[in-house]
Amino acid sequence: MRNLFLLLSSVLILSACNPPVIESGEQEASIPKPPIDENGFDEELAAKLGADDYGMHQYVIAFLKTGPTPEKDSLKAAQLQEAHMANIGRLAEEGTLALAGPFLGDPSLRGLYVFDVKTVEEAQALTASDPMIQSGHLVMELYPWYGSAAVMGINEVHQKISKIKM
Repeated sequence: MRNLFLLLSSVLILSACNPPVIESGEQEASIPKPPIDENGFDEELAAKLGADDYGMHQYVIAFLKTGPTPEKDSLKAAQLQEAHMANIGRLAEEGTLALAGPFLGDPSLRGLYVFDVKTVEEAQALTASDPMIQSGHLVMELYPWYGSAAVMGINEVHQKISKIKM
């Protein structure tokens, strides 16, 4: 009797561990994959940020430098700066500008942009919309760049941590 109980218990345990056999025509129930695998890889986040298998992404980086005709009139310079900031906001909102910010200390090296585009030509078209570039107050040097896809998440995080919106 004890052996029969052990045999039946073993059969029940084994049958519970084996997946059911699916007959032809039946649909297999999809088992959701965990969002993060055992190595910490988050497939959904990688796809959202446009990451390749190395977690990297192709960008065009721009160095903003003092242009040939900087505005000397302080009122006009302030108006250009306001329009420049509005343009930065628009590009970020469109998703083509992943990162922007000024450099500190060197008056000839003014700022940095990281564009979410594949070619320098695409970035040139975007920079042409900047009033500071149009006026000659700034010029940009553009370079293809391969960096972490996490850069694509900066704007979303920045919106959550900035008390003062620009």
